[in-house]
Amino acid sequence: MSDYHLHLHPHQPTDEGPPPGVYPDGHVEAYVEAAAARGINEVGFTEHLYRCIEAEPIISRFWEQEPNLRLAASSRHLYEEDLNLSLNDYVEVVLAAKARGLPVLLGLEVDFFRDRFEAVIDLLAPYPWDYLIGSVHFIGGWSYDDPMVVDEYQRRGVDRAWEHYFALETELAASGAVDVLAHVDVIKKLGYRPPAPPRQLYEGVVAAAASSGTAVEVSSQGLRFPAKEIYPAPDLLAMFRRAGVGITLASDAHRPRQAGWGRRPVVEAALAAGYTHNLRFAARCSVEVPLPELAGLPETEP
Repeated sequence: MSDYHLHLHPHQPTDEGPPPGVYPDGHVEAYVEAAAARGINEVGFTEHLYRCIEAEPIISRFWEQEPNLRLAASSRHLYEEDLNLSLNDYVEVVLAAKARGLPVLLGLEVDFFRDRFEAVIDLLAPYPWDYLIGSVHFIGGWSYDDPMVVDEYQRRGVDRAWEHYFALETELAASGAVDVLAHVDVIKKLGYRPPAPPRQLYEGVVAAAASSGTAVEVSSQGLRFPAKEIYPAPDLLAMFRRAGVGITLASDAHRPRQAGWGRRPVVEAALAAGYTHNLRFAARCSVEVPLPELAGLPETEP
């Protein structure tokens, strides 16, 4: 079993780990060991590209297109607070762990900024990625999962916010530039949802992923937030399965103790949607492997 969405640093410094950009001896091993205790035998690290100084000339100032100055200021603050990692250092750390024989893969979480995306992909081309996951964290200059600006859901309207989000997610899926869509319906993270599943919005991203050959991750992260639900939602995951879209398994851990967290509900969700296999990646090529048997997964986390 695998976990293909892990971060080596949280977004805010804590006493649980090293300062941003510092990789002490045993740090990667701590993730591998925590995952192994949950039956995970392969992990993939996917640091946020937007946190890396090498991407700053491309990504910076995206918020200047946002007409709402309060939203723009919030996004600028979040971005600048998180700009504390080096892409080159991160890659070296993961490759060194690989060389030590650890069961790790080199991935990256790539945020979608429409007018900068081609330049981002050019920046990433020289690196030996095992896979790339794509995500949408900003709608224009609005960081929609920032609790400090959740009132924008009322001002904009939940339906409209979801329409804006899924338009970007669908464009990302159609690009074929990433291998996996991360937390594809993360717009529900803080609990703001339409009264009924927006099937028309789902249909667009499902068709785009199927056409481009992009997989989707099944992630436990939503269970840790007000959404209280796996990403993607059951209806959406079943639509991906019917369209022949492959899946990876994910926790979106930002601390070693979270590695592999929620593996049973993730597998349950995949099986309920009709999946029998998940994908393994290496050098941006994938193969199908059988999903683990539920009987081998404990009801509670160790």
